[in-house]
Amino acid sequence: MEAIEKENPRLKNILPKNYAREEIDKIRLGEVIDVFNNVQMYAHGAEMDIFGRVYEYCLGQFASEMKQKGGEFYTPSCIVRTLVEVLQPFNGRVYDGACGSAGMFVQSAKFVEHHSGDLHNISVFGQEFNANTWKMAQMNLAIRGIDGDLGPSWGDTFGSDYHADKKFDYCLMNPPFNQSDWGAERLAEDVRWKYGLPPANNANFAWIQHMIHHMSPKGKIGLVLANGSLSSQSGGEGDIRQKIVEDDLVEGIVALPGQLFFSVQIPVCLWFFNKKKKQNGKVLFIDARNMGYMVDRTHKELSDAECRYDFIKKQDKPWKDVAAEECDVQKIAATFRAFEEGTLEDQKGFCAVVDLKEIEKQDFILTPGRYVGIADTEDDGVPFAEKMATATAELSQLLSKGHDLEAEIRKQLKSIGWEI
Repeated sequence: MEAIEKENPRLKNILPKNYAREEIDKIRLGEVIDVFNNVQMYAHGAEMDIFGRVYEYCLGQFASEMKQKGGEFYTPSCIVRTLVEVLQPFNGRVYDGACGSAGMFVQSAKFVEHHSGDLHNISVFGQEFNANTWKMAQMNLAIRGIDGDLGPSWGDTFGSDYHADKKFDYCLMNPPFNQSDWGAERLAEDVRWKYGLPPANNANFAWIQHMIHHMSPKGKIGLVLANGSLSSQSGGEGDIRQKIVEDDLVEGIVALPGQLFFSVQIPVCLWFFNKKKKQNGKVLFIDARNMGYMVDRTHKELSDAECRYDFIKKQDKPWKDVAAEECDVQKIAATFRAFEEGTLEDQKGFCAVVDLKEIEKQDFILTPGRYVGIADTEDDGVPFAEKMATATAELSQLLSKGHDLEAEIRKQLKSIGWEI
């Protein structure tokens, strides 16, 4: 580790050097080292980014095992890829004010490479509050050969903004949801609160305004937040949201399905902002709650054309047999492209283009379900009377069976001396 730090000054005092602890199984440690000794590592930028993929896989597995704490450093890659596919960070400065283990930067670099771009055309900046997570981010960037400015150390983005004087072309962030203790009392006069002072017990609109403050004149934002940010009126949040919408910065809102995160089960959404909107006075709403497929009993992912390590369960066919436009991530991104080009047609239950006057009628509540409606169900051709006859017959059988079970329970209890 000391030799690696000597060759890579950016990692000085970051890598762990405590592998001599007695509680570590030396045989197992040796086996781990052998695994890496026997894998051919490729220089950064190569197609076979073995080391980087191993690191990303381990982060995902650790997040899964750690559940609640895992969310502090890991955002599900399918969510990050959705943000990146929509924003398309080909050229300029990329920023994440709560960068975790630097997943946003890694996916941005992958996007550029996959689209035959030049990594030298983007530069990354970030900040992270947790010391260990900040170290993981530095290692993640170093492994992949990505130059990034994550500040001189870990630090509080609100209290000590390391990039206070910088503006960014792309801002991607998954901040702590509904953060209650963010230091509002010390920042009441902060220049970032252009649209109003955020409530002290919830930092959602502090994060939103922090990111807006850092937008360049052509800046775009992709932000993950709890669904409460779309409709809350408490603590002045409704007024702040109204002013941001009236300023025509909101380009799109995406409601995501549940069970995407290892750490929380609350429903979340994606906010997209753009200072150079092509569709002025309009907002795209997407209801993606029915998207995704179950990876296991508790965890869901959005399908993605770039991922070929699994099968699309709902399609019951291999990834290679699924067209890109069928995949969730690409479908969301394509919907944004069509919106920007002015060719998108509303699809009931999935997407709708809404003007600001209609949003005003809804008290500036941005929940997609209010605007996209419910998808029409296909008529199966069975008359209503016939359906009711079948349903009532089944209900009658179930009620009769219920009476039989109740009688049996009473009988069994009575046999052991209990009556009800």
